[in-house]
Formats: sequence, structure tokens, C-alpha cells
Amino acid sequence: MLFRKLIQVILVYLWVVHPWYALLHLAGYDSVTTEDLKTFRQWGSKIPGHPENFETQVTTGPLGQGIANAVGLALAEKHLAARFNKPDSEIVDHYTYCILGDGCQMEGIANEACSLAGHWGLGKLIAFYDDKHISIDGDTEIAFTESVDTRFEGLGWHVIWVKNGNNGYDEIRAAIKEAKAVTDKPTLIKVTTTIGFGSPNKANSYAVHGAALGSKEVDATRKNLDWSFEPFHVPEDVKSHWSRHTAEGAALEAEWTAKFAEYEKKYSEDAAELKSIMTGEFPAGWEKALPTYTPEIPADATRNLSQTCLNALAPVLPGLIGGSADLASSNMTLMKMFGDFQKATPEERNVRFGVREHAMGAICNGIALHSPGFVPYCATFFVFTDYMRGAMRISALSEAGVIYVMTHDSIGLGEDGPTHQPIEHLASFRAMPNILMLRPADGNETAGSYKVAVENRKRPSILALSRQKLANLPGTSIEGVAKGGYTISDNSTGNKPDVILCATGSELEIAEKAAGELRKEGKTGLFLLFPGNYIMSRPTNTRSLFFQLPSLLGLGLRQVQLSDGTRLLEAKERLLVLTVSERVRLHQLYTKSLASHQRPLLQQLNQLCRLFSLSFFQLKLICHFGFWISALPNLEVTQEERGLSLRVI
Repeated sequence: MLFRKLIQVILVYLWVVHPWYALLHLAGYDSVTTEDLKTFRQWGSKIPGHPENFETQVTTGPLGQGIANAVGLALAEKHLAARFNKPDSEIVDHYTYCILGDGCQMEGIANEACSLAGHWGLGKLIAFYDDKHISIDGDTEIAFTESVDTRFEGLGWHVIWVKNGNNGYDEIRAAIKEAKAVTDKPTLIKVTTTIGFGSPNKANSYAVHGAALGSKEVDATRKNLDWSFEPFHVPEDVKSHWSRHTAEGAALEAEWTAKFAEYEKKYSEDAAELKSIMTGEFPAGWEKALPTYTPEIPADATRNLSQTCLNALAPVLPGLIGGSADLASSNMTLMKMFGDFQKATPEERNVRFGVREHAMGAICNGIALHSPGFVPYCATFFVFTDYMRGAMRISALSEAGVIYVMTHDSIGLGEDGPTHQPIEHLASFRAMPNILMLRPADGNETAGSYKVAVENRKRPSILALSRQKLANLPGTSIEGVAKGGYTISDNSTGNKPDVILCATGSELEIAEKAAGELRKEGKTGLFLLFPGNYIMSRPTNTRSLFFQLPSLLGLGLRQVQLSDGTRLLEAKERLLVLTVSERVRLHQLYTKSLASHQRPLLQQLNQLCRLFSLSFFQLKLICHFGFWISALPNLEVTQEERGLSLRVI
């Protein structure tokens, strides 16, 4: 649906969820029946305690996420309005309304996002702060005594105080009117309310915060409010009121549709771009803009190759927009043909988030969920996903197709040391449902990763990119990345190689050189590449590359945590872990001591073969930085050798 004369309502805090579904029912949504409302938060109900995507544009869950999502939605509106509105045609014109509570105000992500909203001058963002002074543990005086009004004024917001939020309807209407008159700032309407208003015994108490009143207190409240109707009964005057608004909304949509038809005649190119963003239908052949690479092209860091891809896609994807958390020159995320999205230049497409990783992720969720053709991306060092994991998890739950450009992958990041080395992160994100974890090995795989990420508009993607230069290797391809795993070389016959080598990312180059040496020694080898975490959802013929080959020995490389490879090894095999205790401070030292070209891999293969008599059983080995994982059937061995501790798990 193209209709954009819409109100965006973001339900940020949790206890407003039941009224949300009730409002959907009153608004005429057949998908929310009276029977559905009766099963709220029950087993099998489609209306859970925390909102999900069912009839909900943006789902939040954890406190603070929603206000940041709202900032993303308001950013999207401001950008589209500046880019597509004309003096004779205001085609994009809607407000974003947000409801947040005391707990949301305490969360750091809320302050990060509201700081940016003030900086950007998001004049069509109106936030209602439910100022009730109650949290789950009691009165907010126990932990929250700051002046919210003063803080928001300092953040560049217009602040209005509604003192009677329980039934001061005229005061609330006047506040909204005042907020709309302020066009250069977002507005916070502080609405002082009484939690449990109308309840004789539990009003203004944390006892009603997220807990049911109970039958006796419900009866007392109904009597106190003079509400004589039966439960779930909707009075006729209420039905009439909502029916009137439904008809008015339909008329507004028809008016806008006619207006857009005229716009399309006058401004056909702009209309085509706007339709692409609003519908998610990308221009035909957009993927052809992605670059391809051959081994003759000089080695380069995949973060640099990522920027090449972004700049190749920028002219052909109208909805591509994004930026970095104050690391644009390190993450390589600037689109060179565009300027910065700022208060005075909202039509531009490079977004400067500052050092606000958590808000950055949640703001991008809001952009992605505004319209299916938006392709928001955000960037920082991979290790700093720890500061934004909450927003990334909501991306997956919300089916928000954000592209997370995470550079300085693994230990190959320079001189910053262990605090900046994302050793466990790859494994943890591979375990997160509905998120694509991509670790490209060279230029072709970087381009392929972008193709996969852009195509998956209901699934967020993480691109783990290197700081160090990586060679462009023979056999890699854009098409191969889409499979999740593929063969890049095989000199065996009859599917019976002596060795299977598996790799991702920066370890591909090392494994490729090891494969060359093995072949010189007369061994046959199958070289597999697994750039993504979605091989298990690929066709059987792709998965069988790993599972159905009767190899003597398989070796895989990845500079991350042990659990990363276990999905490929879980079938009837035990795990042996070799732990390297020494911290790696420089990736050059790691390369020299552990993987100086290919020799250590060959030595490790030979040592394991001698140590465990591998001619009697099959071995598949996944090698990680910090952890070497091998699957050894029926093995009961613990041994110390050359500084590596071995244990069976």
C-alpha cells in the first residue's frame, strides 16, 4: 500500500499491549476478534503480552527499543518528505507518535536515540511520556529522580506538560496541537497519570504494574467508574464513533491515491523511486551493479570491498540509507555520491549516528519497518555488537532487513589487542534465529553477501569483514554465497577425497595454500567454503557436500569460538577441543605462529593422524582461533602436547 498520510504509533512500553489489540478490534480489523481478546497472554493466543508483528508495524519488547524505533520511523518520513515532496505536491506527510514510560526513560538506548532526534530536528516525532512514577519494584523515587523535562530540553526537544493525564482530554488535545505547531524539534508531551486509575485499592501502586487486578478489585473498579456493561461488551456509541473514523480514513486514502496519480504524471522518475521504497520492488537487474573479481586483481580488505559494493548499489537501490557509529572512515561505509543526512539536508543518505551503537541498530529497525524498500545499513567494529545486541535481536524477531556491516573481524584487526577482538561473536550470532551471518573471503564473496542481504528484506544480515588484505581466490563466486556452502576446488574422483578442507572468511587464503601443498604430496582434496550460516536451510545437494563425502580427514578454519561449527558435526560424533591459552595481541603474530601460510595446517593434520591412528576412522576437524574442534567417534583421550590442551567433550 502506497498510502503515506498515516499515523505511526509506536507502543514502547509493555503494559499498553492489551489496549492496542482492543483498539485494532474497535478499528474494524477482522483478524482481532472478541474471542481473541479473551485469550490475551494465554497458550495458543495470537495476541501475546509483548507485541509481535501480527497487525503491528513495529514490535519492541525490551524497554527503550520503541522510542529508538520511532526515531527511525520519523527519520524515514523526514528523508522521504525532503526528497520527494514538491512545491505543488506534498506527497509524504505523516507524524510518528510514541508512547513511553518511566522505565523507557531510564534505558540508555532511549537517551541515545532522543539525542539524535533532537540533533536531526525530527519535527514530526511526538512522544507521550506516561509519567506515573511507578516501576515494578515500587515508586521511581528509589532509583529515578532526575528532571526528565530539563534533560529533554537539553537534547533539543520541545517539552509540554499535561498535568491531568487521567481524563484531561482537552488538555491532551491542546498539547498535540501545540506539538504540531513546532516543526523544527521533536516534542515530548509529559502526561502525568495515575497507574490503575479508578481502582479503589490498587491505584498508584506497583501492585497493578503488569499484574491482574483480580475479580474482586475488578468489580470494585467497575462500580467506582460507574461502568455497568458486561465484560467485552462494546457500547453502540463507541462502535459508531470508530465506524465513523474508519470511513474517514478510507476517504483520506482515496484522496491521497488520486493525488499520487497526478504526482506520477508530473514527476515520473521520483514517483518510480518512491514506489520502489514503499513497495519493496527493486529496479530490475539491480544485482548486476555488484562488482566481480578475478585472482589477478590485487588483494584488499573486505571492508574496502564492502564500500565498493555500497557505492555500486547506491545508484540502483533508491532505499539504501545508512551509516556508522563514528567509524565511517574505518568501517568504509560512506556512499560517495551522497552527503550527510542532517537537520538542514534530510534528503541525503549518509547517516552519522555518533558513538551510539545501540540506538543505531534500533533506529535502523525503524527505518526498515517504515517501508519494505528501505535498505538500512549500520556499521561499527564487530566486537561492539555487544553494545547493540538487543536491537539486533529485535531485528530478527521483527523481520527487519537491516544490514549490519561489522568490520575488524576476528583477531586480524591491528594493534588494539584482546578487548577489540571479536572471538565469540560469530558463534553467538550464528546461534541467533532468523539472522544471516555472512563472513566473506574475498571480493566475489563480499559482493555475494550484499546480494543475499539485500534480497532478504525480512531477515537481518551481519557482514563480518576484515581489516587486513585478502587475496581474490579462484573459484569464489557471487552465486556460491547464496548457497551457504559450495565447492571451490576438487581433484578427487568418485567423491572419495583424502582430505576435506573447509573455511570461511580470512582463513580461506591460508587453507587454499595448504590445499596446494597437499596436492603436491599426492593427496586428493575437496575444498569447501561456508560463507553463511544458512547451509542447513539450503537444498539437500548443497548440504551433502559436507555430510555425504566419505573422507579420511576434514579440516576447517575459522578464527572464532568452538560452537560455530557444531551444526556440521552434530551427527553421532564426539568433540575434541584443543584450547590455545595464549592471547593474541597482533594478528601478524598469530599468522606467523599458528598459520604462517600453510605449513602449520599440514603439521597439524599429520600430528593428528599419527596420534589417533586416523586410518581406522573418519575425522572431520573444524579449526578456530582459540579453539580447535575435531569430531572423533568413540574417542576417550586427554593429552597435553606442544602447549595445546586437549579435552574430550
